[in-house]
Amino acid sequence: MTIPTEFLTFAAVGALAQLVDGALGMAYGVASAAMLLGLGVPPVTATASVHQAEAFTCGASGLSHWLAGNVRWPLFWMLAIPGVIGAVVGAAVVVHVPADWMRLALTPYLLGMGVFLLLRGARGRPPGPDVPRGTPVLGLGAGFADAIAGGGWSALTVTTLVARGATPRMVIGTVHLAKCVVSIAASLSFLLLIGLSHGAAVLGLVVGGVLAAPVGAVFARRMPARVATVLAAIAVLGLGVNNVIRAFD
Repeated sequence: MTIPTEFLTFAAVGALAQLVDGALGMAYGVASAAMLLGLGVPPVTATASVHQAEAFTCGASGLSHWLAGNVRWPLFWMLAIPGVIGAVVGAAVVVHVPADWMRLALTPYLLGMGVFLLLRGARGRPPGPDVPRGTPVLGLGAGFADAIAGGGWSALTVTTLVARGATPRMVIGTVHLAKCVVSIAASLSFLLLIGLSHGAAVLGLVVGGVLAAPVGAVFARRMPARVATVLAAIAVLGLGVNNVIRAFD
C-alpha cells in the first residue's frame, strides 16, 4: 500500500511545526495555516483545518508537558475558560472578517513584544508570579484572535506571560494544555459552521504533530529560562516580520 505524498508532506510539516511549538510555545498554528494558504486553501477552511489538527496535537503536547512537570493548574484554568469563550465567538465571526485584517492588527504587538523579550532575555529579570494579573482577559483575547487568524494563541499568551515574569517552561507547558481545550471548542464551532474538509491535510498534521510532541516537551524542560526567552523573542519577531511581508504581497 502506497502512502499518499500529500499526507507525508503534511505529516513532515506537522512534525517540524510541533517541534518548534513544543520547545518555544508558539508557531504551530501560524506555520500550518500559512502552508495551507500557500497551497490555495481558503482562509476559513485553513483556519478550521488547523484547529481540528491542534485539538489532537496540542492534547499530545499538553500531556507531554504535564508528564514533564511543565504545567501550573491555576494558570491553566485562568487561560482555558476565557479562551474557550473567545474561540467560540471568533469562530462565529470569522466567516465575515478577513483573516489578513486580524494578522495585520496583531503585527505591531508581535514586533513590540519581540523586542521587549530580546531586551529582557539579555538583561535577565527576577521571576514573577505564576498567574500574572490580567490572565483571564489575555485568554479571552487570544482565543478570539486565534480563531480569526488561524494562529496567535501561543504568540500572544506565551510572550505576554513570559514578559510579566512567569517561568518560561511553565508558561509553555500550561499554554499548550489550555490550547487543547480552546482548539476543541473552536473545532466544534467550525464543524457546525462549515463542516469538515481537507481531511488529508488534517490527518497529516495530526500524525506528524503527535509523534513530535514528546520531543518538544523535553526541549522545553531542559532549556535555560534566558535561552527560551531569547528564542521566543526571535520567533515572535519572525511572525511579525512575516505578517508585514505578507501585507505587501
